[in-house]
Amino acid sequence: MKLIVAVVQDQDSNRLSKALMDHNFRTTKLATTGGFLRSGNTTFLIGTEDIRVEKALGIIKENCRARDQLVSPMSPMGGNVDSYVPKPVEVEVGGATVFVLPVDQFLHF
Repeated sequence: MKLIVAVVQDQDSNRLSKALMDHNFRTTKLATTGGFLRSGNTTFLIGTEDIRVEKALGIIKENCRARDQLVSPMSPMGGNVDSYVPKPVEVEVGGATVFVLPVDQFLHF
């Protein structure tokens, strides 16, 4: 048995949730916040048998895409904020960060 932990951008979470349910994967969704852009994410916890891991990973890959987004950098600490004019920077966001962990025991009460 494996535990798949998938951190996805909020924009992809509803589509991914529906796709996982359509393929009979039971999930738990957690609202999370990313550290880099401080934007909303959704973390999925998916428990599944070893033979279904690749199927779950394929569904995640199909439904979570990377996209470019313009963000304004934070002002420098200790500097003169009046002279600091931030230029938006384009960064890639989205996609999915996925961890697959072994599960020693699963209990359902």
